[in-house]
Amino acid sequence: MRHNKKKATLGREAAPRKALFRNLAESLVLHGAINTTRAKAKALRGVVEPLVTKAKRGTLADRRAIAEVLYTKNAGGKMMELGKKYINRPGGYTRIISIGARQQDGADMVRIEFVS
Repeated sequence: MRHNKKKATLGREAAPRKALFRNLAESLVLHGAINTTRAKAKALRGVVEPLVTKAKRGTLADRRAIAEVLYTKNAGGKMMELGKKYINRPGGYTRIISIGARQQDGADMVRIEFVS
């Protein structure tokens, strides 16, 4: 039974789930917004929001922690720019907007984007 288990597994083992979140986070950072399912978007917030907080501080350790999650240097640089943008914001860097159901399987689709 899954009593008191809050992590969203998304039907994946640990390594594929980590890779999924890294890919989604990198796409969100590079493009500013992505369309995905509601469950993935809610779980992605738990990955991206701490990255923005680290980018706000901008220490060497924070840069290295961001580089561990994001695959490319381009995404890391863009994340550091985002950190400067949200320097006065205490949290809540992303928003989720519903865009309806996916036609094939009826999954709840949303758009996750950085707030401006």
